[in-house]
Amino acid sequence: MTLISQKMRQLAPELDPLRIGTGWKDEDLSKPQIFIESTFGDSHPGSGHLDKLVEEARKGIRDAGGYGARYFCTDMCDGESQGTDGINYSLVSREMIANMIEIQANATPFDGGVFIASCDKGMPGNLIGMARVNLPSIVIPGGTMAAGPKLLTLNELGVYSARYERKEIDLETLNWAKKNACPSCGACSFIGTASTMQIMAEALGLALPGSALLPANSPDLLAYAYQSGKRAVELALEGKKVQDIVTMDSFENAILVHAAISGSTNTLLHLPAIAHEYGLSIDGDTFDRLHRNARFILDLRPTGKWPAEVFYYAGGVPAIMEEIKPFLHLDVMTVTGKTLGENMDELKENGFYEKCQKWLDDFNERNHLSLKKEDIIHPYDQALGVDGSIAVLKGNLAPQGAVIKHTACPKEMHVALLKARPFDSEEECIDAILHHRVEKGEAVFIRYEGPKGSGMPEMFYTSEAISSDPELGRAIALITDGRFSGASTGPVIGHCSPEAQSGGPIALVEQGDLIEISIPERKLNIVGVKGERKTPEEMDVILAERKKNWKPKPIKYKSGALRMFHEHAASPMKGAYLEFDE
Repeated sequence: MTLISQKMRQLAPELDPLRIGTGWKDEDLSKPQIFIESTFGDSHPGSGHLDKLVEEARKGIRDAGGYGARYFCTDMCDGESQGTDGINYSLVSREMIANMIEIQANATPFDGGVFIASCDKGMPGNLIGMARVNLPSIVIPGGTMAAGPKLLTLNELGVYSARYERKEIDLETLNWAKKNACPSCGACSFIGTASTMQIMAEALGLALPGSALLPANSPDLLAYAYQSGKRAVELALEGKKVQDIVTMDSFENAILVHAAISGSTNTLLHLPAIAHEYGLSIDGDTFDRLHRNARFILDLRPTGKWPAEVFYYAGGVPAIMEEIKPFLHLDVMTVTGKTLGENMDELKENGFYEKCQKWLDDFNERNHLSLKKEDIIHPYDQALGVDGSIAVLKGNLAPQGAVIKHTACPKEMHVALLKARPFDSEEECIDAILHHRVEKGEAVFIRYEGPKGSGMPEMFYTSEAISSDPELGRAIALITDGRFSGASTGPVIGHCSPEAQSGGPIALVEQGDLIEISIPERKLNIVGVKGERKTPEEMDVILAERKKNWKPKPIKYKSGALRMFHEHAASPMKGAYLEFDE
């Protein structure tokens, strides 16, 4: 087999001298050429350490007879942008990362790829980009940060901040939390979007078994990076591209793992967008179908007790898969060149779980604990929940669907009849909640925050203000066409589709409308006006009349990336990827 890089050398006489000028040696030019893409940069802790993984992967590529070329497209941090207009750029940054990968990998010839990322949009952006360029490729997840003192993790900062605003704690306590919540590099140490998407990369079969969500400072992570570099050369020589590996069965496996870990609701944006690049269709209904009757078994924050640092110590993704093994497609192919089932058997034979136990013993000793693996990843028959972790609600308020993580929602709010309290900005809404101008029994709306409205930012501070309030946290709901952080908890419903900017019913809600929520029946409806119940037929007439008088808000962004997102973003329930008319 003649490698594409060698064919291109014959077509472009400038290629060799330009690469020599970059530092390539003459003998490197004839080796398998591997594209190393990472989100390394000083943007945040999840990307600040990735250069070390790049260099380890490069060593593995070199020792396998290849040459690794480093490319970078760093990502932004949702946490650093939270509560500002900067968060509006978060989701569109996923598309920009994918676009840069497409440009970088297709502009010059490569035989294989290594993709390294840790966080919320960096990992899905790389997964979209690698599918689009379709090289023989492998993913290296960048790992998770350590927990701070008293096992403090960043997701608790929202609670500390809300408590400070309510004068329940002093400034010294808040500042202590700020200074200790991020003690190392890596993704935030809870099952937020960053952690979830690392796990999804392995669950799809695109990362080495056991490599997702290791502690970022672990020597095992460096070893995985080295082995991944070696494997990238082998994949290039085998000619096995990612589109030869990933199938609908791969995505179903990933969604079942998502249910087991109570993964971030943002996964309902990312997996459909990734699947779209494979020519596959996944939407909210796919998630809802697979989550029904699935077992939720991972006791990690934000819905559980422990920091994400312990995930690897309990056996990581392989241990999750062992518990749900009867429901997985074990014959799917993976980047190892073996099936999922073969990988799982091999891990048990080569001492993987014994190694993880040693790390858990060390963690226990350092923190004066006596955690067992089963305290972190529960056995299937001792599950934390038996109906997955998310539900997709539909009705006349959300004809295309809306998403709730019901494992993080108080049971009192699983079935509710509430009065609508709409806001057209998050700032007005959070101020009303923090100062108790919102009453029990209200459904608080934040709208015009979908992809076309303002880029689909997170409503993290608002969700934390609600869930941390001892009174309102079990007595009101938040409904939005925006999205939530993977750290969000509470009675919060997002991705309401169609969004307000597109004229969805969420734009037509008025003060005092009766809102019906039923997670068991997957319902989200407007069932009354001014506190008075109406029949479904009457509501149809009322909403149609309101729609006649509705006008979209003026476009918030007149140019640039967010203007493009406004014009071309698909529905949140399809993944909010950029779509263009045929």
